[in-house]
Amino acid sequence: MEVGELPERLSFPQEEENVQKYWERIGAFEKSNELSKGRKVFSFYDGPPFATGLPHYGHILAGTIKDVVTRYAYQTGHHVERRFGWDCHGLPIEFEIEQALGIKTKEDVLKFGIGNYNKQCRQIVMRFAGEWERIVKRLGRWIDFENDYKTLSTSYMESVWWVFKQLYEKGLVYRGFKVMPYSTGCTTPLSNFEANLNYKDVQDPAVTAAFPLKDDPNTLLLAWTTTPWTLPSNMMLCVNAEMSYIKILDEKTGKTYVLAESRLVQLYKDPKKAKFTVLERYQGSDMVGWKYEPLFDYFVPEYGDRAFFLVSDDYVTDDSGTGIVHQAPAFGEDDYRVCVAVGAVDKSQLPCPVDESGRFLEPVHDFVGVYVKEADKLIVDAIKKKGRIVKNEQYFHSYPFCWRSETPLIYKAVPAWFVKAEELKDKLLENNLKSSWVPKFVQTNRFGNWLENVRDWNVSRNRYWGTPLPIWTNEAHTERLVIGSVEELETLCGKSGIVDIHRENIDDLEIVNPETGNVLKRVEEVFDCWFESGSMPYASIHYPFTEEARNYFGNAFPADFIAEGLDQTRGWFYTLTVLATALYDKPAFKNCIVNGLVLAEDGKKMSKRLKNYPDPMTVVNEHGSDALRLYLINSPVVRAEPLRFREAGVRDVVKEIMLPWFNAYRFFVQNAKHLEFETGESIKVGTHTAKEMGSRNPMDHWVMSSLGSLIHFVRQEMAAYRLFTVVPRLVHFIEDLTNWYVRLNRPRLKGAISLDDWRIGLENLADVLLALSRLMASFTPFFSEYTYQNLKNYAPESLQSESVHFLMVPELRDDVVDEKFEAAVGRMQEAITLGRVARERRNVSLKQPLGKITLVHRDQNVLDSVMSLESYVKSELNVQEVVYSTLESEFVVLKADADGKILGKKLGKSFAKVHKAVRSMTSDQVQDLESNGSVEIEGHKIEACDIRITRDLAPSLKDQAEHLETAFTGGRSGLLALLDLQVDEELEEQGTCREVVNRVQKLRKHCGLNPKNRIEVYYWTSDAKLGGVIARRAAEIGNTLKSPPLLELKHLSPKAVVYSEAETKVGSSPLRLCMVRAAPCPSVARLAEAPSATRDSATSAASYILARESGELHELMEQLQTTKISIDDVEYELKPGYNVFKSNSERLAAGAPP
Repeated sequence: MEVGELPERLSFPQEEENVQKYWERIGAFEKSNELSKGRKVFSFYDGPPFATGLPHYGHILAGTIKDVVTRYAYQTGHHVERRFGWDCHGLPIEFEIEQALGIKTKEDVLKFGIGNYNKQCRQIVMRFAGEWERIVKRLGRWIDFENDYKTLSTSYMESVWWVFKQLYEKGLVYRGFKVMPYSTGCTTPLSNFEANLNYKDVQDPAVTAAFPLKDDPNTLLLAWTTTPWTLPSNMMLCVNAEMSYIKILDEKTGKTYVLAESRLVQLYKDPKKAKFTVLERYQGSDMVGWKYEPLFDYFVPEYGDRAFFLVSDDYVTDDSGTGIVHQAPAFGEDDYRVCVAVGAVDKSQLPCPVDESGRFLEPVHDFVGVYVKEADKLIVDAIKKKGRIVKNEQYFHSYPFCWRSETPLIYKAVPAWFVKAEELKDKLLENNLKSSWVPKFVQTNRFGNWLENVRDWNVSRNRYWGTPLPIWTNEAHTERLVIGSVEELETLCGKSGIVDIHRENIDDLEIVNPETGNVLKRVEEVFDCWFESGSMPYASIHYPFTEEARNYFGNAFPADFIAEGLDQTRGWFYTLTVLATALYDKPAFKNCIVNGLVLAEDGKKMSKRLKNYPDPMTVVNEHGSDALRLYLINSPVVRAEPLRFREAGVRDVVKEIMLPWFNAYRFFVQNAKHLEFETGESIKVGTHTAKEMGSRNPMDHWVMSSLGSLIHFVRQEMAAYRLFTVVPRLVHFIEDLTNWYVRLNRPRLKGAISLDDWRIGLENLADVLLALSRLMASFTPFFSEYTYQNLKNYAPESLQSESVHFLMVPELRDDVVDEKFEAAVGRMQEAITLGRVARERRNVSLKQPLGKITLVHRDQNVLDSVMSLESYVKSELNVQEVVYSTLESEFVVLKADADGKILGKKLGKSFAKVHKAVRSMTSDQVQDLESNGSVEIEGHKIEACDIRITRDLAPSLKDQAEHLETAFTGGRSGLLALLDLQVDEELEEQGTCREVVNRVQKLRKHCGLNPKNRIEVYYWTSDAKLGGVIARRAAEIGNTLKSPPLLELKHLSPKAVVYSEAETKVGSSPLRLCMVRAAPCPSVARLAEAPSATRDSATSAASYILARESGELHELMEQLQTTKISIDDVEYELKPGYNVFKSNSERLAAGAPP
């Protein structure tokens, strides 16, 4: 990859695209897999997304986490197979087709034809696959799309059959009726975790209905419900045996009611003011067996002799309703359980007068064809006409909706096929603890609690586009065969060449039961798509049907790593765990990272309709993929917490991380080339050992130690999959590198100290940048590659490669780690930061030198650590002296105040006394509190963290307050800095010099000059004071600029090559600067002293001299001391310091005429 001249401003998105083209040109991903063959396998399962929509930030986040971990696994010596997968079956596709075709019911599907229906589904399944591949690759993720797996492929579906048959043979599959969350919009039951995906706040009718006792029709049992549509199917009423019930006479209506005594509030707004008479009290257990008159007689002929009486169960509570719950066994899980337990209904036959679309059937003839939710009002009106509505209200509550069709779910008994998850509970809990989750609380709390309350898993769906259940049975379900492979099906049905096992191809295939000779037909259901995705570890490789799959599975199961969002604790994580436990009694994965949800900036769910988030690719094209990746994985979302996505946050990553990193890299490259230009030698990492490089310069020692600590930390934390600790540490190192190491070493790295120091410093910086490119390669793959392609020119043979992504992470460098010195530099940084804060508070520029700063700390060792690096403190804070003291009381008085928010809650009424005592504490007492961490006040232990501690200038320094500014880190371990702001004449002049240098450097940068471009500077000002300072310190300013001393503008030669002129100001004083190309300065008058020379010929000789590059002529003059040139047949002997000078200022200083 060719890297040209580095621009001053880099377009990260453009360079990322260039890197991506380079990867494609060399086949980087494919080559990496070839290079890693034979290494230890690192197995990774990628949960399959649907390709019916484009990737959103949730996909991008999970994909980034997966890419980071798998890239890092490769970098630690593993072979990492990464195959993309597609979830191709299920409701998302079906729902879209039904909307497009206007299909609403099962009859519509059958009329259209299952084959035609599935053909339509197949056509849209991979509609956005191309876009997915383009976007995923643009985001820097390396994953194999060419050898992807699809849940619709026959090989995948066959493995799903095999999984199911294994469960069946283990006795873990059964057919039963179960009340399930049911989507009338999609005409299918949903799993419990799907039912929890989409709750909405809604208003529903809430009615209190009266049920007259059979033996005493004037006594009315009161039952409350928010689903009036279930009342026609009422079979029983249920009470709690332990609760107290009351029979009352309502004076207003003259009617007699029975309800829970604690629930009178359901009948009366204020029971204390209500007018009623208590007639009797009962225990719930006393009421069991009471018979009552049903609201409707639809089911009386069939169930009248076995239903319509009171039962008891513990699920009845008194937190709402009347304490008497109406039971409709086909529409409530507890209702079903209770009614079956007392024999009111049979497991095999239920009173369920609602069809698959949620419309009433016979025998509920009054409402046949009416959708259940629309029937609520009609049913309430019918009951009201019977005089049996006691109360009719609206109830505002949270209610589950179908996550696809957005229709309200109902609970409905359906025949379905179940996996006995409840039977596996203990093993599920045990296997869960065998894996490692990040963060841990998701494993033990959210997922652990889900497993603790596990229910049998309904794995069937009454749908069409999916893997058909491989169950052939007779009509009575007394005979059953479960098929585990296509070959087995072909053998049993007598048909060969079966290549597709979707419903349209196998529904008509009949099997003769070998044992009975009876004909068996396939059941209608297909698998829940969660069962298919949970089978991914086996089905994605067509296990166990090929030898290659069997060999690979042995090395790849359980997976080393998976990652998905928090919502998958009840989805993919769960199904993987159930199937792995059922098949092998193992966890499906060893390590799992769970990310939180990415929300819109306003905290709401991201919505295309509301347009409350920026398009991901717009963000990438504006700021770059690396910046987006870093923003996402350096946020709370990698700790399973929610993230409010802010595009400004991505922009900040570019500004605060990517640009400083680029600037440090660019700074190195520029100066490495400058060194090569000056010496003909190039930098080569590895010429010196890390210890040798670190021993020569304190900052080298520090940055090499910090790098060693970083490498150790990254390896340690990545082994534990704690991205949330790794990324902040990497980012902090980049900040340290750019804001501290490069900044504090800038003169040295630019060659201002010595050639040897220059070379060593740049070699050190190259080593750090090379290591950083490898450490960051997993996180910022594009920019790491971009920097490496140039840095490898300075790398040793062992680090030469086509791509940084073929290299391993840096080896441990624990031998260079010096934690004590790192801590000392940390204290130095703290002192410098405090000094800057103090300047900013008083608005004193860093260019203005100051006399001294006093650093105070109770621990002399802390002060000694700063003292050892004092030169940096002086330089960075532009102070001439640093004073140290351990006597804090000589400088400040400590005051304390209680934190009302914290202590107020803790202490309650005692807070006032404690608050007063805290505020009266002496400075010494506050100091003791800081040192000890707590103090007892008014009988309460008060922690230091509950107290706000401030520091005021000591009374002895009050008269100097105008000239002193304090800054403090905080806590007993923090430094205190007192900056002396007094400026005398000498300091003022030094500050003026710095301002002039700053103006020249800005002009230099504006002209695009580099260090090789030598300059001379001329000036003019109308301010005598400013002019005097510049004149007196012209040489000092010139030394800083690496130029001759500044001269007044009147001395500018008319033949000078002017780079730029500018009008500026220093303070309020005007200043004109003229920057010209540095050139040798001949004295025409003295050149004319040559034999046969005239003024005109000497002028020609001077023009020739001025045309020469100053560096070339200077070198020639220094080498020969005298040089002879011949111009127009006149020979001139050039004498440095007599008739030719290095600069105009040197000529003037020598008193030579022009």
